[in-house]
This record gives sequence, C-alpha cells and structure tokens, in this order.
Amino acid sequence: MKKLLPRALMVLGFLFVVAQLIRPERTNPASDPARAVHARLAVPAEVSAVFERACRDCHSNQTRWPWYSHVAPVSWLVVDDVNHGRRHVNLSEWASYGHTEADEILDEICEEISDGGMPLRSYRWMHPEARLSQADVRLLCDWSRKQRQRLAESVAQPPAKGETPPTAD
Repeated sequence: MKKLLPRALMVLGFLFVVAQLIRPERTNPASDPARAVHARLAVPAEVSAVFERACRDCHSNQTRWPWYSHVAPVSWLVVDDVNHGRRHVNLSEWASYGHTEADEILDEICEEISDGGMPLRSYRWMHPEARLSQADVRLLCDWSRKQRQRLAESVAQPPAKGETPPTAD
C-alpha cells in the first residue's frame, strides 16, 4: 500500500505533463471595427463598460486569455466556452446578424443576465469584476429594449428615395 501512493502520484504527474501537449487553439480573429456592435447600435459608455468587463472575453474577438487558459485540462474548457460564446453571439461581428436575429439576441441578452445565466458562474468565479449588479442588469435590459425598439422602427419605416428597404429576415 505504501508503494501504491507514490506510483499513483507519478502516473498522475505523467498524465498531467502529457495533457499539456494537447493544446487547443486560442484565437482572436481579426476584426473590422465597422462590423462591431458599437458601429451598428448606439452603445453608451456605461453599457460599453459592462460589455468590456463582463462579456468581451467570451462574446467578442478580443478575448484576454488568462494564464490558466494555457494549462490543461482547464485550457480545454476555457477554449470551448469562448468558442461556444462567440458562436452564440459575437459583439465583434454584429454586422453579420439580420434584423430578426439581432432582435432575438437583444432580447436574449436581457433574459440571460436577468436570470443569472450570464456571465457564466465559472467565469464570475475567476473574474469577480464580471459580476453584474442589479443596476448593471437594469442598464443592459433598458439598453437592449431601446435597441430592439429602434430596430423595429427602422424596419417599419419606408426607405428614403433610392434606398433599398431593410429586410425582416
């Protein structure tokens, strides 16, 4: 029994070292600022500040990769969370969303933060500054409602002479 523990620790250490060889790709794709949410919607400074501290790392192409994102097996989870977050909504690629999809995302932003689903609990644990106060939640929900209203109005307005009408997707 006394020999089993040191051997088990050696095997675990070996597996940990081997796991470091399996390196997921941490990417920050090039971004065109003209395609970002800030270029497409009115984003006040206080909303932008909340996006910066609580949303940017998983929902944009400007992820700040912390030290633990380089250590397996945590790195696998972090990269998966970021990739999933970007697929779900990417603030750096807002121009790729049509009116309907943008409306749904804006609605979902309020829903997710109101019920505490976002930011993820694991992210908040490692990044306490990402925790949203009730004031943050109200701010983002009010902002998303206003943007949804503006989006609906832009679809409802007839196009100016010579312009192509917006589509509802």
